Amino acid sequence: MSDAKALIAEKIASFFQAGDVVNLGIGIPGLVRNYIVDGVQLHAENGLLGYGGSPQPGEEEPDYVNAGGQIVTLLPGASVSDSAGAFALVRSGKLTAVVLGALQVDSEGSIANWSIPGGRIMGMGGAMDLVSGAKRVIVAMEHNAKNGAAKILKTCTWPLTGYKVVDTIVTELGVFEITPAGIVVKEMFPGVTQEEVIARTDAPLIFES
Repeated sequence: MSDAKALIAEKIASFFQAGDVVNLGIGIPGLVRNYIVDGVQLHAENGLLGYGGSPQPGEEEPDYVNAGGQIVTLLPGASVSDSAGAFALVRSGKLTAVVLGALQVDSEGSIANWSIPGGRIMGMGGAMDLVSGAKRVIVAMEHNAKNGAAKILKTCTWPLTGYKVVDTIVTELGVFEITPAGIVVKEMFPGVTQEEVIARTDAPLIFES
């Protein structure tokens, strides 16, 4: 795991408190489980509710996997359902937050995270339900694509997963909030400059004084 990914995951984990019910997506979002505080209920679309971090070596239980296929632990009081039950919870509006990755996010909070035009189409999966049903939508991603292209844009150019649904973006550069006025830079991580954030972002930014 890179330091950047760990930084993103640990920051997002700090947003939650005991009693919250949080769904974690695949990739960087899945790492949040290793930093979560006691009492946060982690939810997975495959039916787990109340799972924890990675097991110690030699203590892995291959049947305990989250929706991303990562082996996890089950905490006391955890429950297991089928996917229909898991999505019933999602659609009920009882999820405190969903944390997921993105290919693009724009100034209005729209998110594209399931299809690259001209690429292999894998299918949207449960992301559309999650971004529509959660009370808060948090994007955990690296600030730029592997080719250097910006992922935070004025307007998404790829197929949308959700329209105006994102509340917060966390990258290795900092924490960004989507507001009616635009994208507000709430925090820049140590060593990051305002000039770097601007240069690596293709959307207007509002810096808090």
